[in-house]
Amino acid sequence: MQQIIIKENDFQKARKKIRESQKSGKEIIFFSNDDELNRKILEKEDIDVLLLSMGSRKDRMKQRDSGFNHILAKLAKKKNITIGIDLDEIIFSKGKEKSEILSRVRQNIKICNKNSLKMKFISTSAKIKDSYNLKSLGLVLGMPTWMTKTI
Repeated sequence: MQQIIIKENDFQKARKKIRESQKSGKEIIFFSNDDELNRKILEKEDIDVLLLSMGSRKDRMKQRDSGFNHILAKLAKKKNITIGIDLDEIIFSKGKEKSEILSRVRQNIKICNKNSLKMKFISTSAKIKDSYNLKSLGLVLGMPTWMTKTI
């Protein structure tokens, strides 16, 4: 299925782009670094996938900031929205940054598993498109088998 990735930091512009792309019949993927904007889009707009960025976040002293929480999970479950993991971010990061991103992904997988949400790896570059490798990565990161069947 063809995809449209919408990256926006303003709600009105994002809403306009989402409404325009709904007419095309393609899968709509929304991406933003702003947590409040992600929540607004989940509440008010009809998208297929919410792509989470985890590279530019700062962890707090006692907990990780992955950009996803139980409130967003309940909203996504209610509207049947899939949570996306940015595969390019994992591939192109190095060292400590990569380990922090992977730990945030593991945290999001646990939240999605509790709420029975679907997850999906999304890559704009064609580095890894083999579903067998993506399923293996998902299992290593802690995805249950029912979640890896849809990858």
